[in-house]
Amino acid sequence: MWCNRTTVSAIAEAVLAKGDSAVITARRLDPLQEIAESHGGRALALQLDVTDGKARKDALAKATEKFGRIDVLANIAGAGAYGALEEFTSEQIRANMELNFFVVAELSREVLPQMRAQKSGHILNLTSIAVLVAFPGNGLYNASKFALEGFIEALHHEVKPFGIRVTVIEPGAFRTGFAGVAAMRASGQIADYAALDAGVDEYFAAQDSQQMGDPAKAMQVVVDMVESDSAPVRLMLGEDAYQLWESAVASRNRDLSQWRTRGEETSIPGAAKNPVEAL
Repeated sequence: MWCNRTTVSAIAEAVLAKGDSAVITARRLDPLQEIAESHGGRALALQLDVTDGKARKDALAKATEKFGRIDVLANIAGAGAYGALEEFTSEQIRANMELNFFVVAELSREVLPQMRAQKSGHILNLTSIAVLVAFPGNGLYNASKFALEGFIEALHHEVKPFGIRVTVIEPGAFRTGFAGVAAMRASGQIADYAALDAGVDEYFAAQDSQQMGDPAKAMQVVVDMVESDSAPVRLMLGEDAYQLWESAVASRNRDLSQWRTRGEETSIPGAAKNPVEAL
């Protein structure tokens, strides 16, 4: 699971170390300026609240003005949300979806005309194993990430003919601050969920700064993947992420197999099968 500032710094350092240029953004500019100043004209630090539509467009324009083009867009900004789904307010639900899903959709849409014109580009979306596996007490976060998974997979197929690549990065637990103050907590307190809430609090308190994943190593893998000739639609990072996914697949297959025969029998006899297949 990812937190903006740590991950931005890690990927910026990895990109700049290879001699490439980078535009690095965050709501707080000071940490980014330290990185930019140490790399001269190859780095541009911009203050940006990604939920501000005008600010997003301005940042993309400044990036293009500075370096002439945008080859890679890294959608990194995001925030966790924990608590029982019933305990979140409508405002919290919309705020988390805005940051974790709508911002990615908008930024991707805004950069695509340039990438289509240059017949190249790569859109990176740093999300979480939570795009594939849901956890009690993290349902709102899961919802925003599951939406992102569908968006990214479809986008990959739509823009591939234009030479544009799209990848979703699905990390497990990394030392990024996700388990700390960056996460949104449900504002409601419902007694029936007290045990669930306490368990989530205990888990994140125990995990904070103790996760097994190293952000610097992860971002080096991401940079190497971007430079490869065979960038995948999905890049999973962390031993724990792979273990969770394998467990989830086994669980889903058990669920589906129980009612598969009855489910298949709902077909109309003689009707043609849907020709659409997963690519």
